[in-house]
Amino acid sequence: MSLLLRNALLLDVTTGEYAEGDLRCADGRVAETGPGLSAPDGTRVLDLAGAHVVPGLIDAHVHVTASTANLGTLGSMSPSYAAAHSARIMGGMLDRGFTTVRDASGADFGLADAQEEGLIRGPRLLFCGKGLSQTGGHADFRGRGRHLKDEHPCCAGVGRVADGVDAVRAAARDELRKGAHHIKVMASGGVASPTDRIDSTQYSMDELRAIVGEAEAANRYVAAHAYTARAVNRALEAGVRSIEHGNLIDDTSVELFLRHDAYLVPTLVTYWALKEEGMEFGLPESSWRKVDEVLEAGLVALERAARGGVRLAYGSDLLGGMHRHQNHEFRLRAEVQRPIDVLRAATTGAADLVGMSGEIGTLAVGAHADLLVLDGDPLTDIGVLADAKHLRHVVQAGAIVGGQAGATVQSL
Repeated sequence: MSLLLRNALLLDVTTGEYAEGDLRCADGRVAETGPGLSAPDGTRVLDLAGAHVVPGLIDAHVHVTASTANLGTLGSMSPSYAAAHSARIMGGMLDRGFTTVRDASGADFGLADAQEEGLIRGPRLLFCGKGLSQTGGHADFRGRGRHLKDEHPCCAGVGRVADGVDAVRAAARDELRKGAHHIKVMASGGVASPTDRIDSTQYSMDELRAIVGEAEAANRYVAAHAYTARAVNRALEAGVRSIEHGNLIDDTSVELFLRHDAYLVPTLVTYWALKEEGMEFGLPESSWRKVDEVLEAGLVALERAARGGVRLAYGSDLLGGMHRHQNHEFRLRAEVQRPIDVLRAATTGAADLVGMSGEIGTLAVGAHADLLVLDGDPLTDIGVLADAKHLRHVVQAGAIVGGQAGATVQSL
């Protein structure tokens, strides 16, 4: 199946400039771009009448299994029930323009295979399996009065507990065995976990380095959950590729990001959403009270990182019924960044982070034909990306899979 987009404004995200012309997709890839392209027999043709076309969006921090904000309950859900929720959540992400997502713990090879085979609608799914947590860490959901733990090997919990260098090596190897694209490690406390402090550091340096070593041996990388400068800096020194959240970084953190060529993945929208409606969607009150500690600091951290030249990727980290706010992250970041820079984080930046530069996040010939047709210019109004009503078409692998429609379509 071939698809030809005529009379479009095609965005080169790297330069931030539009080119007038056509774009043809074939066999799931961008086949050619330029003025006056011809359409082979059987090609579906859309006359876009000057609409803006950008690459499909990439969210580098999602939890597609998080049907509730009470993450501790996920591990005891029936796998089939969790999968049904995940299919619904992934379909919503695709409808919002996200054609690739990186799951930051919870999703597994089954969901990735189901999406790839067309069994469920959704973005291309890059998964890490279960995140690694120390005892009492961010993925240990036991309350203070509970002793025994069940790792729920059959179910879609977001984490597994492993302590000591040998144990974390084995855990990392096990997630890699199951096909993980990256390894997630909990390097500090967090909001959703019941017994840790946000300002704690988690895992020893020896444990962190062992996890990084296993990922690198498999030509994969480590993403680290971390909030405070102390936790972030330890993780960067240990060799992680991306810091998730990073709300409380300092100037030393910026220097370490640059030195280690690492990424920051802010997730501002989740704190906004958790504060507004987290308890409505299952967030325990004890966790809700932690939100204030990181909410206000997020924009400050993003501005510090952007000013310092840190490489950035787009992330949302939403849970439960709050997934619908995924695109609001564009508005939040635009308070301190130019629209083109926010869009780069959700395209070329995220693509580089996940090791798929030139494959996704671009309209270049040879890339996956994932793109959005918009009824406005996101570089002058970020609301064009923040509100799905502006999304005319979602194209994934060269096929129209969503959007509001509104272009003239014909077949040759």
